[in-house]
This record gives sequence, structure tokens and C-alpha cells, in this order.
Amino acid sequence: MKVAIASDHGGINIRKEIISLLEEMKIEYVDLGCECDGAVDYPDYAIPVAEMVANGEVDRGILICGTGIGMSIAANKVQGIRCALVHDMFSAKVTREHNNSNILAMGERVIGPGLARSIVETWLTTSFEGGRHETRVNKVSSYEAKVIY
Repeated sequence: MKVAIASDHGGINIRKEIISLLEEMKIEYVDLGCECDGAVDYPDYAIPVAEMVANGEVDRGILICGTGIGMSIAANKVQGIRCALVHDMFSAKVTREHNNSNILAMGERVIGPGLARSIVETWLTTSFEGGRHETRVNKVSSYEAKVIY
């Protein structure tokens, strides 16, 4: 598995924590930043990660900002992306099992580093169940494919 990870200025600390976790789990990753002292715009980090996932350059993506909201909105604008905003363990598990999410968004101002690590580990190790859930995911993908961008 290969993961792309990025944050804006509001998610730098948790991004660094998650990079440590990826290294511990021996998961290959691409870190797209940011390394900044001032405010930056979350779409500048969310969209490149989402494009890497959508293009198959990486298997999954992880995005962190202050709340996770902006990152998830921006990532979900890229065709083929199912970015889930998650701040609890149950949602981390179910978004993989039922929604086959391919990007995880979190908020550093919402959760702490310990919970973030647990969420990421659960999300990375949970498989998509398929079956009735695959039918639902395919309906979303079919609609997305016919929308004119």
C-alpha cells in the first residue's frame, strides 16, 4: 500500500504524528506538505492528494486541517474520490467497510494525536465489504461519471 498525506497549517502536528505511524507500519507514503509558518489554502494540498489517488499513483490519501471539513470538501470535488471526514473509531471502520473511502480527512483542532493514530490505523487495516455496499458505491460513481464538469 502507498499513501499520500498532506495538511495545511492547521494540521501539521497530526500529519507528523501520522507519518511516524506510517513508518512504524512500514507503509510507503508521499508527504505533500505543508511545511509552513503562516496560513496556506487547504485546496492547494487536498486536490493534489486527491488527484494522486484518483490517478492510481497511490492507493489512499490522508488529509489534515483544523477541522478536516475544508480538506474533505476539496478532495471530494475530484472525480473518483470518496473522502470521509472522521473523528471517531466507529466511523473510521465503517467508512472503509461500507463506503470504500479512499481518502481520510481529520481535524487537528477536533482530535488529539493519540486518537488520530488509532483512527488512521483502523482505516488503513479495514477492508471494503463489497456486496450490497458495492452496489451503493457504484450508484454514486455512476452518477458522478455522468455529471458534466
